[in-house]
Amino acid sequence: MPRQEFDRELNALEERLRELGRMVEESLLTSVDALKRRDLEAARQIIEADHTVNAMRFDIEHETLVVIARQQPMAVDLRRLAAVLEIATELERIGDYSKGIARITIKMGIEPFVKPLIDIPRMAEKARGMLHRALEAFFERNVQLARQIPAEDDEMDALYGRIYRELTAYILDDPKLIDRVSYLLWVAHNLERAADRVVNICERVIFTVTGKLMEFDGDGV
Repeated sequence: MPRQEFDRELNALEERLRELGRMVEESLLTSVDALKRRDLEAARQIIEADHTVNAMRFDIEHETLVVIARQQPMAVDLRRLAAVLEIATELERIGDYSKGIARITIKMGIEPFVKPLIDIPRMAEKARGMLHRALEAFFERNVQLARQIPAEDDEMDALYGRIYRELTAYILDDPKLIDRVSYLLWVAHNLERAADRVVNICERVIFTVTGKLMEFDGDGV
């Protein structure tokens, strides 16, 4: 396969990945927005849309494996294709967290919150921003940006810790609130895990560009 044709296929795969990323970014925000507004129909639509996310992930995987088998790329090209596979998987899993939040919204119905939603929407915005920049780091091969983003996961952990402490205090005051508290804790947990997936994407970006493995710990290094 001529290099020009190979590059065209690589670029097409990345464009599909970019589209998948946009869908998942939107799902993070809309899932929490549906929860905040108690919009059960919007939550159902998010669950239904997850089928499209899953299908797109498997399409990207299939197309990538076909290119690998046909071209047998080496070095940076192989790392680039492997990154497409890995990032598509991470995006699909982040989409699952959005779907999980939508399911919680449906389970809660119109039951009132134990407290106003303040930090959970902040977590959603933070996770979405981290994801957007991690994907841009990949598409632009920006190692510096990929190194910076994981430090923000500490902010996500801090937000989750604050939510956990505040919500568990409600249970201590009134054990009958345990179900309503547990639902919100699961929402926060899903968002915290989404940020962890973003860190995985950053690690993959660095490996794709440099060929060096890097695993970020809780201090972003």
